[in-house]
Parts: sequence; C-alpha cells; structure tokens
Amino acid sequence: MRFLEKYQIPKTPEQRKLNRKNILLGLLSGIMIGISYPPIPLPYLAFVAFVPYFMVIQKREGLAEINKFTYFTAFIFNFITLYWVGGWLPNTDPFLMIAGTTLLFFNPLVFLIPSTLYFVTKKYVNKNLALFLFPFFWVTFEFVYSLTDFKFPWLTLGNTLSYFTNYIQIADIIGVYGLSILIIFANISVYKLKSNFNVFGIIDKKALTSFIIIILIPIIYGNYRILSFSSQSENVKVGLIQPNIDPNEKWQDGNLSEKLDSYFTLSKNTVDKGAKIVIWPETALPVYLLAGNYPNEVDRIHEFSDSNNISILTGMPDANYYYNISTAPKDAKPLNNGKVLYTSYNSILLFNPNSKEVQKYGKMKLVPFGEKVPLVESLPFLGDWIKWNVGISSWNTGRDTTIFQAISMLEKNKSMVKIGGIICIESIYPIFTSVFVKKGAEFIVVVTNDSWYGDTSGPYQHKEMSVIRAVENKRSVVRAANGGISCLIDPLGKTIKETKMYTKTTLVVDVPLNSELTFYTKHPWLIPVFASAISILIILISLFIKTKQKFNRKIYD
Repeated sequence: MRFLEKYQIPKTPEQRKLNRKNILLGLLSGIMIGISYPPIPLPYLAFVAFVPYFMVIQKREGLAEINKFTYFTAFIFNFITLYWVGGWLPNTDPFLMIAGTTLLFFNPLVFLIPSTLYFVTKKYVNKNLALFLFPFFWVTFEFVYSLTDFKFPWLTLGNTLSYFTNYIQIADIIGVYGLSILIIFANISVYKLKSNFNVFGIIDKKALTSFIIIILIPIIYGNYRILSFSSQSENVKVGLIQPNIDPNEKWQDGNLSEKLDSYFTLSKNTVDKGAKIVIWPETALPVYLLAGNYPNEVDRIHEFSDSNNISILTGMPDANYYYNISTAPKDAKPLNNGKVLYTSYNSILLFNPNSKEVQKYGKMKLVPFGEKVPLVESLPFLGDWIKWNVGISSWNTGRDTTIFQAISMLEKNKSMVKIGGIICIESIYPIFTSVFVKKGAEFIVVVTNDSWYGDTSGPYQHKEMSVIRAVENKRSVVRAANGGISCLIDPLGKTIKETKMYTKTTLVVDVPLNSELTFYTKHPWLIPVFASAISILIILISLFIKTKQKFNRKIYD
C-alpha cells in the first residue's frame, strides 16, 4: 500500500472536505430510502430521498465515480431494509446465514444498472436529458432483475408507498412500476427546486408545478376510487389457520398424525364460526402427501372436508414419479437407485367436499438459493454443492398458473368460487399475480412461511407487498402464514384483520369477491416494457454516437 501511495495524487483540503460531504449525502439518501420502506410508516420520505443522491451524481463525470457512489448509497438502504435475510435465529441453517450475508453485498450491485445507463446518456446523448430519463432506467432495472435466474425484486421502489392508501389507488392503472416512476420524478422535481432556488427567493415554477401534479393527481384519483368502489359480488367466509410451527423442526421426523390433528382442531374452530373455505399455510405438512405413502392422512383430510362441507386449500409438497425414464420431463431428478426419476414442487392443493379430485398448483417463482439453485439446469453439479439442511433447495419449477375452483355455500346459493393461489415470494411479482386475476380469480390467496426470519422487518415488508397486489388488481388478498402475518386485505389495500407474529391462532374473515379487470390487470407489461424500450433506444443511440466519434477520429488522424 505504501508503494501505491507514492503514485497517488494527494488530495487538497477542499477535495477532502468535498469527499466527506458526498459521503454524508450518500449516507443521508441511503437512510431516507431505507426507512421509507415498511414496516416504518414513513412512505412520504420516498418522494425526497433521492435528492442528496442526485446532488452528487449530477456533478460527477466518470462512470467509476458515479457507480462507486451509487453502490455506497444502495448498500446503506439495502442493509436497512434487508438486514433480516440471514435469519439470525439460534437454530437457523448456516446456509441461510451465508446466503443472506452474500445478498447484502451482491444486491447493491444491481442498482448500478440505472446509474450506468444514466452515465451513458450523460456522456453520449444529452447531459440534461440523463436525469429526466433516470426514472425509466430505474424501472428497467427493476423489471429486468425480476426476470433473471438470480431474481430478488424485493426492493421495488413502489413498495415504499403501501401505507399511503389514498396515493396508491392509481396502481390499478400504472402498477407498482408506475409508482416507482412517480417517486423518482417527484425527487427530480425537488432536486430542481433546490438547485434553482436563489437568494432572492425565486423558485423554479416548472419544478414546483411538476411536484404538485405528481403528488396531487394520484391523491385525487385515489379518493375518487375509494369513495366510488364497491364489490360487484357477494362475500365468502374464509378461515385462516396459523399453526406457528418452527420451520426448522417441521422438516425433521415427527408425528404426522399429531400435526394433522392440530390443523383439524384449528380448522374446526373456524368452521364453527361459519368458514366455508379453510386455508392452511405453505408446506403445512412436510411430506409428499399425494405420492402414495400417506393414504390414511389423505383420507382424513377428505373426511374432514366432507363432514364439515368445506373446501381446504393448503400449501403442501407434491411429487411425481416416472418409472419409465423416457417419458420423464427434462428437469426430472433421479432417485437414489437412479432407475426412477421424479419432480418435486412446492405446491398448493385444494380438497373440495364430496370430491376425490385434488386440484394442484406448483410454485413457479422460486427463491434463488433457498428453493432453487440458479443456473442448476445448465450446471447440475451446483445442486449438490449448494443445499439447505432442511432439504428444500431443489424444487422443480411449476408448469402453469392454476385457478382453483372451490365449492362454497355463499349467502344466496351454492356455487364455485374462483381462487388464485400463490406461494410466498410469488406475491412480490406484480405481472405474475395479474395473470391469475386475468384468468378469473375472484380473490387471491397467499400461503406463506415467513417464520425463518424471526420477528424482523421481513415478514411485515412481505405482507405490505400484498397491499400493492390488491390495489393493482382490485382483488381481496388473504394470507395464511405459518407464524404470521395472516390477514385479509381488501381491494383498496386496507388491512381489515390481521394476526400477530408467532402466535398459534385462527382468523375468520368475510372476503369480498370481485370480477372487475383493472387497466393494470389487462396491461401489466405496458410501463416496464416502455421503460425498457427507452433504455434500449438510449443504448443504441449511444453506441451509434460512440462509433461515429471513433470513425471521425480515425479520419482526422
């Protein structure tokens, strides 16, 4: 290091002072962005949180210095919002801790995508245009990140606004990505206001007008939607089961009959209160229930459903076995003897009364490393190297979305209720959730198990993302969580009832059914694709300009 110091240009006192100031501005921006996310009820901070960040990057010219500052700012707010990802409980699997720690350092890297696009625009296209295109660069990054094998779009910026009920109603038109764009444009307006304000008190009227419009129009629209909204149909009474089972111990050998008895006892409690559909949480029983080895348990569930005239929707592992290897799908895995292949899914099963048919859905959006090793199809050996002790890091990816048809006695007549069932992290994917609604789901069910992470910000953040999904699609969302938070969120994003974390309890809720298709539900791709098209166009223009500059230099040389 001393050898390198001989060749470093010493910084002047002014440069050191400026560097300290920039660090403080990055720290301030990172903290404000971080605490604007749930569970801290400060969503309004999101509208100004980027201003210190813009104050620095607008004055920096090189890609390295812009991205270095971006990583620092992103690391601060990632640490504030994602500190919980390692689990950090006494019996947490070491793999989860390692993966969580790695994520804290890796995740800020993806935030260099919008800052790099900003630099490219600033250098090759137009310096002033770069800032105004930054919101589209940001949404491009959020969208693309959700498509990769390493996807973890937990920090989509629009998620900061879940507590701002009046404002987020416009998500039924623009979705969460549209909210992200509005937030950053609001920040740009405030930055312009600050930059152009002078000692004579003259302000930038265009920036002020833009900020007022960005804040006021969604609130006006939101108030109108709240006052005018009414459910088109009737309600169905749903019982939510929260067993509060330790997620690590659940996957160890234990008495399956006792677990089932506990679910029946809790379910009977909701049936006595009028529940017509009972929902158990993610992986309620840690076995491949329908694989043929548990006929007594399957019969008991059918008998409980029949005798109480209720539908049971439950998270449950599911597997298919292929004794003829030539008929097995490409992603099938070998059993120990190698003569039989199988696929396994983190699934939802529906048991209807007086029916032996069990409807199924296999989870399609798997947690990277937690449920599926990225790139494992191309590099199979990674599946042997990276594995949870609880044995859930090698699920297969589900084939298609499913709309469950639950038989339920409604207020007027016996009919089918159409349910979109999604599992855990799938609820953070806006476009994916809209597919279920477009296929006819009258309400959304999220079965989940957030108990891996303790009573931290994680479960509360996860719950609040369902608020945005409810508003985007104007659908009720019910969550059945192993250790909490189980709840009912109405189509306007209001939490009607909820449980506390780490309690063994039940909840009976009247779920409004709806068949309206919002503009967002019909066109969920519109804003992210538009933003991505702008980003691609900027890249192409920049490449053209750069090539042209090189060509001109060669001519004059």
